Amino acid sequence: MKILIIEDEQEIADGICTILEQAGYETGLAFDGQNGLEEMQSGVYDLVLLDVMLPKLSGFEVLRKARNDGVFVPVILLTALSETGDKITGLDCGADDYLTKPFDAGELLARIRARLRRPEESIQNGLSFADLRLEQATFKLCGARKSVKLARKEYQLLEYLIVNHGQILPRETIITKIWGYDEESKYNQLDVYISFVRKKLKFVESRAVIVTTKGIGYSLESGE
Repeated sequence: MKILIIEDEQEIADGICTILEQAGYETGLAFDGQNGLEEMQSGVYDLVLLDVMLPKLSGFEVLRKARNDGVFVPVILLTALSETGDKITGLDCGADDYLTKPFDAGELLARIRARLRRPEESIQNGLSFADLRLEQATFKLCGARKSVKLARKEYQLLEYLIVNHGQILPRETIITKIWGYDEESKYNQLDVYISFVRKKLKFVESRAVIVTTKGIGYSLESGE
């Protein structure tokens, strides 16, 4: 799991990074609202910890813009603002939770686990799109009349496309999400696995299609 920390105070940001990395999470950092928004839009993070008092764009502005752009990654606001009105504003902007500074490391980790648990439980019960169903327990792709077993990378790739269906996902974003950083050799592998998944979609006679946007990336469309 990869968590983005948007916090302009270096010492606080480093402290949160240490807490999260000791708990087994990967982390990314942004020190102002504009850069934080761009990182959120990258699609590589599973959760965002967002400060409110930020340079360039406030946390509220970042959250509004991200939600308006269709970015629905879970967001926990971390801020010194403790007034009820501020909490309401944050939640109305699209925050999933709100934690007031100073906070206990144990509580922070518990809230993160709670937010990450919900989408995982949903995925464990299966993902559906168009005439497809993707089953996590068996790595099985089910169409209306046929089903087929997927390899792990095929499953991860199709899962990511389904969760973000209708969005053009840049090649770099997909590679980072599925294979991680520093994997230049994975560019060819992405093309190979896209081909594999397309064949599986054809085998189960699905109308869903993976669309290539030349020079950018891929999107999953219903094919209707």
